[in-house]
Amino acid sequence: MTSHGSLFDIMGPIMIGPSSSHTAGAVRLASLARNVANGKVSRVNFVLYNSFAKTYQGHGTDKGLIAGLLGMGVEDEGIRHAEEAAKAQGLDFRFTVWEEANHYPPNTVRFEMELENGETLTVIGHSIGGGKVYISRINEYNVSLKGEYPTLVMFYHDEPGMIWRVTKIIAEQNINIASLTCTRRDKGTEAFMAICLDSLLPDEQVEEIRRIPHVYTVHNVDKITS
Repeated sequence: MTSHGSLFDIMGPIMIGPSSSHTAGAVRLASLARNVANGKVSRVNFVLYNSFAKTYQGHGTDKGLIAGLLGMGVEDEGIRHAEEAAKAQGLDFRFTVWEEANHYPPNTVRFEMELENGETLTVIGHSIGGGKVYISRINEYNVSLKGEYPTLVMFYHDEPGMIWRVTKIIAEQNINIASLTCTRRDKGTEAFMAICLDSLLPDEQVEEIRRIPHVYTVHNVDKITS
């Protein structure tokens, strides 16, 4: 039996810009980083690696990254004027080119973000062609976040029963868990959890999780849709 990919796999997304990986991929990647930050970014330093670093201006990567962080989709005509839109909305941005050797894939960007509440958040993501993207790191924790599922991302103090408390709240909403990963620096120190869900957890339950003792931060990350 012959296996066929989706139309998206074959053609990629409809997009503004000259390159699926450098423009559309940049938009989608920044959209995913924006979702991790819950759309509340006040300042960002885009650190560009490898191919992104070499061609980011000519291929529209810079405009795509800014546009995605502002919430634009790949078909948005506003991408062409993303810098002006960012300044009008008060988003402080800059680009840093990483020139040293590194182990990252060709189209990689590190988002060094300051959120409106003063929290700092670092996200490392990659564009792999055809508009497909993934995030491999949030702060110092390795993840695999592709934007295909709504995902609950949280930082907390490592202690017994935390996973049970969180998943109980999710189960009470009759929301199915697609996958769950957790890791920690060391026993009894800071820990990280990422839970992929079949649907986005309602804000009320996210707040309930935030009120659990020793939970530091919670990000309710929606999937990317464009």
